Amino acid sequence: MLTLLALLVQTSAHPNVCYEIFVRSFYDSNGDGIGDLRGLTQKLDYISGLGADCVWLMPIAESPSYHGYDVTDYNKVEPDYGTNDDFKAFVAAAHQHKIRVLVDLVLNHTSSAHPWFQEALRDTASPHRSWYRWAPTQNGACANNWHKSPVSGECYLGLFSRGMPDLNYENPAVLEEMKHVARFWLDSMHVDGFRLDAVRHLVEVGTEVSNTPGTHQVLRDFGQYVRSIAPPPQSYTIGEVWDNPDVILTYYPDQLDAYFAFPISEALIEAVRTGKAGGLLPTVEQFQRAVPAYRFAPFQRNHDQTRTMTALANDTAGARLAVTILLTLPGVPFVYYGEEIGMTGDKPDERLRTPMQWTASSQGFTTGKPWEVPQADTLTANVAVQERRSNSLLKLYRRLMRLRGNDAALRDGRLEPVETGNDALLAYMRKDGTGQVLVVANLGRTPATLALPGRFSYRSLLTPGRSRASLPTLQPRTAYIYEIAQRP
Repeated sequence: MLTLLALLVQTSAHPNVCYEIFVRSFYDSNGDGIGDLRGLTQKLDYISGLGADCVWLMPIAESPSYHGYDVTDYNKVEPDYGTNDDFKAFVAAAHQHKIRVLVDLVLNHTSSAHPWFQEALRDTASPHRSWYRWAPTQNGACANNWHKSPVSGECYLGLFSRGMPDLNYENPAVLEEMKHVARFWLDSMHVDGFRLDAVRHLVEVGTEVSNTPGTHQVLRDFGQYVRSIAPPPQSYTIGEVWDNPDVILTYYPDQLDAYFAFPISEALIEAVRTGKAGGLLPTVEQFQRAVPAYRFAPFQRNHDQTRTMTALANDTAGARLAVTILLTLPGVPFVYYGEEIGMTGDKPDERLRTPMQWTASSQGFTTGKPWEVPQADTLTANVAVQERRSNSLLKLYRRLMRLRGNDAALRDGRLEPVETGNDALLAYMRKDGTGQVLVVANLGRTPATLALPGRFSYRSLLTPGRSRASLPTLQPRTAYIYEIAQRP
């Protein structure tokens, strides 16, 4: 069952800010060029110092690939990263730092090297045969998303690739096995929940491969099971449904606890890139009207997307705007490792997941040869350099994460848009019973002004100083956060 430490870490009903980590690229403790769990444990002070109270680890189960999304043993840690005992030691240390640990769980498919699939390939009478989907060839070929068996003349379903055969959730034994996997990680490995990969594809019907009724039922059953053995806040499940808001909202109210708000991510980056608020606040409001804030997760970028700094063409002011907006929105914000120092990266995927830039050379990540070449900007975009600069992007992330954690209105309050009459000026209030906070971002390239109706005092939460009776001239590409109070 959940350890005492796991219970102690649950200081709030849901995470404040969650930090996404690719273990392979975070910190190498043994010089083999690959980040590992012991290295990650050594960096917990850094993560805690950012203000994150939650980490999401990209897949850490045994896998033949660098990314880990094709699992060969769900109950064993990838040997490149360490052992199951190393993982338990990491979780215990994370809990001492009051950090929840979420692990990536891949329900949709296994690796083609998984013993279940290898057995199913070779033995049509195998009990695991019906754990996968099979079909005859058509004129010697396989249909789209189907792949020819290397040992027979039939096809198997693999939506993402031939190396990732889809599991067949029409067989109840598959879901039962995945419940056992979840229980193992909760009870034996002491995790605090799961990020669930590609969940909109779990059950295919004919040519329909997304968002089927069967998929909703599997998630309903799985989510209820996790909550039954680890009632919230002892567990937190969050799913990847990369789709529009109307589709994402069909996954509530009784399936997983939360889902990533991809439409907010896209609207946020677009607003900062174009200098126009556009549909950002209406998109946030659509989620806010539908579900409690802890049930959706805004973010800037993740491991599948062009990094923020690259998407914004190396506009540091834009990166500062983006994170200030992100960390003052409702929801449970997620931050991808390296965003806090402005790391760059674009496709292919390996270049989105390069080693964390601790110092000006790869020696900050490993004493050996890194598994992937670091980005060229490691000389200037690294933790050591930004620690020395008083107004660095890293220090802004720390201020904002801590501010969110300590301010009830920012963390839990409702968002109310403020009409500005200027598409380059984004403004909103965050309100709860304890107070109200005004966030204003001048996305444009020229100064602007804003006056709220009524008499207020404004106290900046980003820069210390006296309260003021009106808002200052809003400088281009700059964001402001004020605690406001009514004046007589």
